[in-house]
Amino acid sequence: MPPNLKLQWHFILIFLAALRGNGRYLELQEAADYDPFLLLGASPKRDLAGEQPYSRTLRCLDMLSLTGQFTFTAARPQLHCAAFFIGEPEELLSIHFDLVSIDCARGDLLKVFDGWILKGEKFPSSQDHPLPTTDRYIDFCESGFSRGSIRSSQNVAMIFFRVHEPGNGFTLTIKTDPNLFPCNVISQTPNGRFTLVVPQQHRNCSFSIIYPVVIKISDLTLGHVHSLQLKKPSAGCGGKGDFVELLGGTGLDPSKMMPLADLCYPFHGPAQMKIGCDNSVVRMVSSGKHVNRVTFEYRQLEPYELGNPARNSIPEFCLSSL
Repeated sequence: MPPNLKLQWHFILIFLAALRGNGRYLELQEAADYDPFLLLGASPKRDLAGEQPYSRTLRCLDMLSLTGQFTFTAARPQLHCAAFFIGEPEELLSIHFDLVSIDCARGDLLKVFDGWILKGEKFPSSQDHPLPTTDRYIDFCESGFSRGSIRSSQNVAMIFFRVHEPGNGFTLTIKTDPNLFPCNVISQTPNGRFTLVVPQQHRNCSFSIIYPVVIKISDLTLGHVHSLQLKKPSAGCGGKGDFVELLGGTGLDPSKMMPLADLCYPFHGPAQMKIGCDNSVVRMVSSGKHVNRVTFEYRQLEPYELGNPARNSIPEFCLSSL
């Protein structure tokens, strides 16, 4: 199976598993109606100059990794729907509602969330996002999206919607803007290389890979001398205000994941760790006093690697569910 189709299947399995039973947001009784290969479709990721913008129908449960115009029209009452949007790591998403035809008085719903939320777990976490959770929701029935386009704070965003009357719905356009210093990122791919830079800002940044992976850190600059330290129950980076931690877990929220290793001092790698979890995170904590930078590569673990744990893996805590 081609890698992009494997990625599609993986995201679908993660989302369906996470959302199962989460009736507050989504209803998956019709999941079998969806073509899973279309959730992260093989369409061109970016429009070419001079061509018509990409457009297609939006489904009750959907995921989009490309820009364009998307329309949802209810064929019957659709009461628990959501669409997940994801861009490249260096992009912010801009969501503009071109047309909205819903009945708020009847209980219809259309909300934008700055990030992703699944089964009560958020990305970015409340510790990493610049806004309080309540301010990350924008409700059409309360505000009417009067401020025009809504821009995300990172490369992911989503909408919740509920439409009772057949024929009602909405049309939205997704665009992207460059992000010079990406902070919180969900990777679209199971393999890659990234440099996370925090330029003298007091903030926390998480790079999430929704795969069990090997992470190899080649360079770490923290502004304060040389050590990789595996975390023990009483260990950690102490009072240091600038450090990187590696996290693993089965959910979406980095604040609820298991800390697996602390990187407390600058070094020039390589330092490598295998994380056999559904979600692996590189998280940088910055005091704002320094320009902090970490460069790392990651690749998806092969099935035989998950079954043959190395000395510095954490198999007893977190095994892949694939």
